[in-house]
Amino acid sequence: MRRSYLIFLFTVLIFSACKKDDDHVFDQSPDQRLNETLKKYETALTGSSAGWNATIQTGSGSIFHFHFRFNASNRVFMFADINLETATTAKESSYRLKALQTPSLLFDTYSYLHMLADPDAAINGGTYGQGLSSDFEFSLDSLAADSIKLTGRINNTKLTLKKATQQDLDAWQNGQWAKALAFENINKILNYFKRITIGGTVYEVKVDLVARLITFSWIGGNGSLQQFTTGYNYNAGGIVFLTPFNTGSQTINGLEIVSWDAANFLLNVKVNGTATTIAGATQPLKTDLTAPQRWWQYAVNNGGLYWISLNGFHVNGVDDAFGLKTLTRYYYLIYWPDYDPGSNDLFAPVFINAAGNGLELQYGAAPKKPQFTVDGRAVFTLLGNYGPYPSTGPAGQTRSQLLIPQGYYFVQTGPASYDMVSATDAKAWINWQY
Repeated sequence: MRRSYLIFLFTVLIFSACKKDDDHVFDQSPDQRLNETLKKYETALTGSSAGWNATIQTGSGSIFHFHFRFNASNRVFMFADINLETATTAKESSYRLKALQTPSLLFDTYSYLHMLADPDAAINGGTYGQGLSSDFEFSLDSLAADSIKLTGRINNTKLTLKKATQQDLDAWQNGQWAKALAFENINKILNYFKRITIGGTVYEVKVDLVARLITFSWIGGNGSLQQFTTGYNYNAGGIVFLTPFNTGSQTINGLEIVSWDAANFLLNVKVNGTATTIAGATQPLKTDLTAPQRWWQYAVNNGGLYWISLNGFHVNGVDDAFGLKTLTRYYYLIYWPDYDPGSNDLFAPVFINAAGNGLELQYGAAPKKPQFTVDGRAVFTLLGNYGPYPSTGPAGQTRSQLLIPQGYYFVQTGPASYDMVSATDAKAWINWQY
């Protein structure tokens, strides 16, 4: 009986398997459904007459704003808050909607989006070889009535599009975003130290335009230096702090950018509606009195080696102001504390040798150990030279800058890095890395 039942069941399965009805769960094939999805995205992208406001968060953590207008001829027009040019000039490039395992939006000619992903760090201030770890090809994740969400296909960067209004588009076309990007002129202030007064308190301001970080330093009630650091983004009026700054008397959510005064090197801003300026200063708000000696002693205590600077001195707004990088086979500049123990230090450019397989010193200056002043400066004095040190040109000018009689303040920027800032007017400085 059991055997008969099994034969019956097997026969039923065979007939079921051979049934010719080819019923589909879906009314369309996978390709048809995919093409329909792409068509919906195309209709949405091209259907917004004022375009789309877009926000992208790169793999490096930076956030940038864009404005896109797509047309039915596979062209896209964009603005971006990367810099003054991208905020002012609409960039035209091409785009495609394509099925790449998932529905995808590809920006397939060089655009402002590509600038963030460019492996040349000189383009975006990121890391050589990967830029800001951003994308220009995206998987389309979701489509709503007024928004589209996408994910980068290489670096998984998140791109969000929200339908723009005519007022949003006007803010780009009429220069409101460009006005906000005038904040970047803060780096045109020639002095290393920059100040702003808010509510009667003087703050020192330091800005990292690449990482989009701003730091406020002030002297607290006990006389110690206090600091607050936050990331920031742009909007059509200025910069918006990612973390509000509570000064104790007011909460500051950002800075409204009013104008850049190029003649006087002043950035005019408003804080909670009150006008003020960011201006240069010739000395630190509070001098780190022991920083110069810590800098010198660190190299002595950690193997007796040296500090290096790739770019040499920044002077009056110019990196590598004396042109060290124009010297044949130049590699970096060094300062070697206690090079001849108990006698002198060494200050010299280092070169790649002619064979290209090592480094060499062609000449060097021999300053004595710096004089560390009670007001927190290091003053350098020349004892002599190693070899025929040039009296002019990039190396000669660099040596002359080191030996200015006013000396230098030191600002520690990391566990093993310092900025050495001219005490003359703070318009010349050099970064030392160990």
